[in-house]
Amino acid sequence: MFDDRTVLITGGTGSFGKSFVSLLLRDHRPRKVIVFSRDELKQHEMLTGGFNDPRIRYFLGDIRDVDRLRRAFQDVDVVVHAAALKQVPACEYNPIEAVLTNVMGGRNIIEAALDARVEKVMAISTDKAVSPVNLYGATKLVAEKLFVQANAYSGSGPTRFSCVRYGNVVASRGSVIPLFLEQRKTGKITLTDPRMTRFWITLPDAVRFVASCLELMHGGEVFVPKIPSMSIMDLARAVAPECEIEHIGIRPGEKLHEVLISEDEARHTRELDEMFTIVPAHPWWDQDAWSQGKTPEDNFKYSSDNNTKALDIKALRDLVGEML
Repeated sequence: MFDDRTVLITGGTGSFGKSFVSLLLRDHRPRKVIVFSRDELKQHEMLTGGFNDPRIRYFLGDIRDVDRLRRAFQDVDVVVHAAALKQVPACEYNPIEAVLTNVMGGRNIIEAALDARVEKVMAISTDKAVSPVNLYGATKLVAEKLFVQANAYSGSGPTRFSCVRYGNVVASRGSVIPLFLEQRKTGKITLTDPRMTRFWITLPDAVRFVASCLELMHGGEVFVPKIPSMSIMDLARAVAPECEIEHIGIRPGEKLHEVLISEDEARHTRELDEMFTIVPAHPWWDQDAWSQGKTPEDNFKYSSDNNTKALDIKALRDLVGEML
């Protein structure tokens, strides 16, 4: 679906954005790839760092500016919405900024896409949007609801909206693995709670999953990949096996375990071999769109502590071996 199409990525200079651009140019034949972001320095660094393909366009703008989005979306076929304020402490300290970017920015994406008659829009979400306990998760929950419900505004128009929801990206900026690697130099690492578990996905897997879901989407779905979980203690042993561990207690806005599908969502979820699809129960939804999937068992909940797909120490070291 990407061949001879124009694809725009918001937050295109981030880790996900750059990897998605690489996948498009390597495995497909897009007519144009638009990198939409607000930081001219990061765009310059991306351009001079190897992303100088003639099909790439660098478009300065902020998702808070709906007029700029309308201009950027002209003749665009596919939008991948990855721009967000993502750091939990920063969102807690700057709540209005988080709402303006993650919620109102999402609304602007929807309005501009409808006006420009974009064919497909995929928003990137997070496990923290399920039963959120921090502001970042709450804004992403609202954003998910906006993108799912936006399909009701499409009417007979071509635009369809869906979401992808996944867990922590292995070794991404601001995550615990780079922190442990830095602390390892001192001989001691800090651990919030030894009982904690988390979902993990590699960046290449996340990018491939989003691309495949764009192919599959009908509009209104929240796609969830089947990914492994790992305890924070095993993670510490994998990254810094010789280090002393200091327990500092769980931080505000953190959970012991993350959830990708709640028990209530499971009732309208379809399970396939490699993923789950949460489908909306609304009159405008095509009820036969995912009839091929099976419904999970009663009381099913997809959480990091009951996940049957575990990531052990050796597997994690294989994933991030060059960093360790």
